[in-house]
Amino acid sequence: MIVLGIILLVIGLVAGISILWTIGIILVVIGAILWILGAVGREVGGRRHYW
Repeated sequence: MIVLGIILLVIGLVAGISILWTIGIILVVIGAILWILGAVGREVGGRRHYW
């Protein structure tokens, strides 16, 4: 999810499409939150890992 967000950020920046930039930021933030929660051992959605 973080990688997809970064890809969308780059495409949105290069192409000048603001919606891709916004979606990319949202995906990076959500991916980082899920990664941090999984790293500290907290279950996310009933699973130890969110994938």
